[in-house]
Amino acid sequence: MQIRYLGHNGVQPADVCACVETHTERILKLQGGFVSYRFAERIGQLQPSPTVAVSDRVRELKQQGIDVIDLGGGDPDFPTPRHICEAASEALFAGDTHYVASAGIPELREAIREKLRADNGVEVDTAGIIVTPGGKSALISSVLALVGPGDDVLTLDPGWVSYEPMATIAGARTVHVPLDAADNYRVTRDAIDRHVTPSTQLLIVNSPNNPSGRVLSQAEIDAICGAAQEHDLIVFSDEIYEKIVYDGNVHLSIAAQPGMAERTLTHNGFSKAYAMTGWRLGYVAGPVEIIRQIMKIHSHSVTCATSFAQRGAVAALEGPQNFIGEMVSAWDRRRALMVDGLNQIPGVHCPMPEGAFYALANVSGTGKDGTEIAELLINEARVGVTPGVAFGDASADHIRMSFANSDELVTEAVRRMQEALS
Repeated sequence: MQIRYLGHNGVQPADVCACVETHTERILKLQGGFVSYRFAERIGQLQPSPTVAVSDRVRELKQQGIDVIDLGGGDPDFPTPRHICEAASEALFAGDTHYVASAGIPELREAIREKLRADNGVEVDTAGIIVTPGGKSALISSVLALVGPGDDVLTLDPGWVSYEPMATIAGARTVHVPLDAADNYRVTRDAIDRHVTPSTQLLIVNSPNNPSGRVLSQAEIDAICGAAQEHDLIVFSDEIYEKIVYDGNVHLSIAAQPGMAERTLTHNGFSKAYAMTGWRLGYVAGPVEIIRQIMKIHSHSVTCATSFAQRGAVAALEGPQNFIGEMVSAWDRRRALMVDGLNQIPGVHCPMPEGAFYALANVSGTGKDGTEIAELLINEARVGVTPGVAFGDASADHIRMSFANSDELVTEAVRRMQEALS
């Protein structure tokens, strides 16, 4: 059997087509054992997640018995704290295995409301919170609720790999705001204003940033807020790495800024700060009138986040928080190991990340671009990294590496990269 992509109008190649049941029929019977599926046009514009592809490649090599180190993903190397697991386990064995309120259990939504008030200075009603199966679910439900064909979405480049595909799925166009690596990816009002179009509806902001590790300053936050207010934009603030900051940097929430609460949706989750990636729990918080519309997408697509996992999330927010600092201290140490080692490689320059757990290194001095270096490293050094172009054209000459790994793995990965690139 062979799968062939057909045009959006459903036209089939004459030399293989035997019969077409109807113009709208999804499965078309063709001669020679071919079966063609008529996919939606937007599917042809999408590629699988590059970061997931790196991790999948690493897993394939490991299954073949090859010793390979994965620096491509964003999975904390620490176990979920025991008190969180116990809370979920108790709920599981107590029979909490059924549907719950689509927006999330009341106890968790209240805990999130209190967390936003205490940690972020953001005031929201519990009716303005939806608990989702992962941060991605929160983001794509929000995108689908707010933009469609004819709308533009502004993203800061470099930025997370899934923002543009989410806009594409919604039928919207992504407009990239390129940031200069030589200027430490500083966000300016002029850069945003120059890329706003009459069709721009959303501006997506991520701080601390994946992939660059930048933490936005108050001046940059002010620039974003000024542009959003002047151009009447909704801001999506992706704050999933908010707890992971270094060197005295401070995370600032956009929804807490003057005049921004009514035009900001705060997206966050439990994956990074609580080492709960596999639990798939996130949330979106914002104005009740917007959240009500997002609820329509959420309820029709996922119904609700996992019931007993939500009990674990309550324990995460209301229980001890000291382990977060312990994880950040370990990542801080590994950050230095990785950056110092990379900067010893001829032709490679890597600035020190201010937050998150990624290093974004410029490899243009090697004479190769990020994609070529990534391919070389997986094949020769057996180290999986993500080519920078996955995060936008502004980082095409870069590679991104996660240092959310043990000291030993980071040290060995750096040694292998030094050997391969020297």
